[in-house]
Amino acid sequence: DQLEEVDNVNYHSCEQTLSPCSRRLRCIHRSQSKESMYHALIYATVLEMQAMMTFQHEDIASAGNTMKSAQEVCQRFRKRSGSLASRAAGDDLTEEELHAEACYAECLLQRAALTFLQDENMVSFIKGGLKVRNSYLIYKELHSFIESHSSFKGPNHKHLEGGVAFGIGAFNLTLSLFPARILKVLEFAGFSGDKEYGLSKLSEGATSHNLRSMLCSLLLLCYYTFLSFILGNNHTLGAIFLFFAGRVEEIKGNVDEAVALFEDGCKAQQAWKQFHHMCYWELMWCFTYKRHWKMAYFYADLLSQESRWSKAMYVYMKAACLSMLPEGEARPFGENEVELFRQVPAFKQKIAGKSPPTEKFAIRKARRYKASNPVRLPVPVLEMMYMWNGFSMISKRPELTEGMLETLLEAERTLEATPGNEYSVDDSCLILLLKGLCLKNQSRMQAAEECFNKVYSSEKKLKFDHYLIPNSLLELGLLYIDTGRREQAIKILQKAKNNYKEYSMESRTMFRIHAALSKLKADTSDQDEITVL
Repeated sequence: DQLEEVDNVNYHSCEQTLSPCSRRLRCIHRSQSKESMYHALIYATVLEMQAMMTFQHEDIASAGNTMKSAQEVCQRFRKRSGSLASRAAGDDLTEEELHAEACYAECLLQRAALTFLQDENMVSFIKGGLKVRNSYLIYKELHSFIESHSSFKGPNHKHLEGGVAFGIGAFNLTLSLFPARILKVLEFAGFSGDKEYGLSKLSEGATSHNLRSMLCSLLLLCYYTFLSFILGNNHTLGAIFLFFAGRVEEIKGNVDEAVALFEDGCKAQQAWKQFHHMCYWELMWCFTYKRHWKMAYFYADLLSQESRWSKAMYVYMKAACLSMLPEGEARPFGENEVELFRQVPAFKQKIAGKSPPTEKFAIRKARRYKASNPVRLPVPVLEMMYMWNGFSMISKRPELTEGMLETLLEAERTLEATPGNEYSVDDSCLILLLKGLCLKNQSRMQAAEECFNKVYSSEKKLKFDHYLIPNSLLELGLLYIDTGRREQAIKILQKAKNNYKEYSMESRTMFRIHAALSKLKADTSDQDEITVL
């Protein structure tokens, strides 16, 4: 507990293992949030975390109002005029005022996030964007000030450094993940992003004993267990670390170990039920990797009943899991996949004025079931699994890849035995793309390459699933990278990047292309350095 250590600058800390629903925490921070900038910020942050998890309008509104009040508290402690450099010219800046700047920037950033969630019009987007920009500029000024005033250190300087490391690290890491064409626009507006620098600042913040070290650690875990892929002590943060430990095992392909950790994460706390939904989501995919369709359906069903995040997606996944069962096999709870697919569009929602891309994709795929005699989707679970980069999860487990390949070969045989229809070419190309991924996992590179090329050669025959072409080129490019064909990889990835627009899940594909090209660029830079040496 760092409460007393930082009391002299009018801010306090809660225990490092917070329970967001803890009455004690709420009482302490609510009672002092009008006077202490850190109590105000922490209390508002807890409410924002809850709002992000529950996705309920009243929680978002409450968090927004509380964060606005926290910002006003921070404002009272700020120096009123000029930039940090000009304010410090006469050495009249106090440590308290510097901390107020860091807290104020953090409030701005969190208020922006809530604005994007709560409102759906362009004016709100502009307001949120301005908050983000102002926050970014404050962090940059603070960082420059700390670098140029190394002797300006009070007794709680490490906490200020931690706050700046968190802000600068988070901005640099997040911005670096954007494709180049978007980043150019952001750079024009004054933003810049350096991934390695962002990671180093977050690591610096995480390894020092400061108030934001936990936040830095969580962001690093989020990056290494989630974003680098497409993303136990009766306290919620203990549960969260169990969750990330589960993600680590899942990424390694240790699915059974991951299941145990996600289940332990659910048992670790009961106050924050929305956290369970994160575990349910991962458990659904773990059982998908194992082809335990009924268990995957079970967790999709729990999500559809309890979570407000994306009911369209959850209902789609329920239907998709059921559709993988043999026709004569009894369905859990007497549900029918055709009826579930037909319900998907009814659960469409809008976030900040737009429908989430995954919902758009699920709704578009489910349209096939509107007909009185619908043409069934061949492997809807595996298709969505690809969208979440699930085939890389099983790449280290030969038996899981072999099982997926068996399912795809069976689907291929079924498709070949079915009379042709308007969806036949699209379905065949989907199966080929997924087969190619399984073959690549098995190091059968030539066979995988043939699958990806067959999809690409069918470009003009596709009627609906146009996303398959840029994705087949992406996978072909990644295969070329793995087999040392760098120039071919760059050529094919550039084609995927520049020649295809406005297809399903485009942003996700573009991010993966950007990551692949960035890796090639980084590898080239490293090789050039070695050559010079």
